[in-house]
Amino acid sequence: MRKSITVFAAITSAAAFTSCQPQNHAQANAGTGAALGAIAGGIIGHQSGSGLEGAAIGAAVGGAGGYAVGNEKDKQYR
Repeated sequence: MRKSITVFAAITSAAAFTSCQPQNHAQANAGTGAALGAIAGGIIGHQSGSGLEGAAIGAAVGGAGGYAVGNEKDKQYR
């Protein structure tokens, strides 16, 4: 139960620090990617006994991937 609360707190914190109205696609996709990555990483990590570490790694990878995709969208719309 404690791990679930910790993972939930990590996801909530990541969502709170993303901008409510992003200025571009890169910001929006980075926030969305980080949130989805944290959820997926937390679930996968929980299965191997490391939920918090999985959530952290998932958030980092998801955020980076989301930023890269959003950055390419921004280049197309300039």
